[in-house]
This record gives sequence, C-alpha cells and structure tokens, in this order.
Amino acid sequence: MEAKEMDRFRQILQGKKAELIALIQKTENYGREADNESETMDIADKATSSYTKEFMFSKSNNDRQLMQMITEALARIEDGAFGECLNCGEDVEIRRLEAVPWARLCRNCQELAEEGRI
Repeated sequence: MEAKEMDRFRQILQGKKAELIALIQKTENYGREADNESETMDIADKATSSYTKEFMFSKSNNDRQLMQMITEALARIEDGAFGECLNCGEDVEIRRLEAVPWARLCRNCQELAEEGRI
C-alpha cells in the first residue's frame, strides 16, 4: 500500500478514535449525572434510569471494543502491516478497508472466522 493511502487511513482511524473518545466520555458523564439524580426519583423513574444506564453501559462497552480495534489498526500502520490479513497474510481489499478501516482479516478469512473455522 502506498504511503499516501496509509496516511489517508491513519487520518480516518484517528478521526473515528476521537469520536469514540468523546462518545465514551459523554456516556460516562451521563451515568454519573443519573446517579446523582436517583435520590429524588420514584420507583418507576429509577427503573427507567437503571435500564437506560444498562443500555448506555452496553453501548459504551461496544465502543471500547471498537476503540481497541482502531488502536490495533493504527499500530499496524506504524508497523507497516496495515492492510495485510492477520490470518493468511494476503492483502485486505481496499474496498473492505474503506468500509471497515480497522478490518483485521481479508474477506475470505473473515467468512471463515464467522463460520468458526479459524
């Protein structure tokens, strides 16, 4: 992969990482605010608040997993291994990287992974 493309993917990944950091912080702040408000709530409000906090926690966990994959992709850029399948070593298709820049596997290996064969 050319250096120009690597830089483009680096910028895309860094932008997505910044978005996720802001979103995770917003979710954490919401959780703290909900805890502070719980003293004045009735039972129904507490149940709704609890459900919302659980939902936000789940979303935050998914965001953290995505952040980890983005961080690993940025490390692969630095190592010069970005765009190579971690399973077979073949090039990951550019179209796949444009859709999912943190992709670790080529399309064929991803299909095998989803089937549980690797």
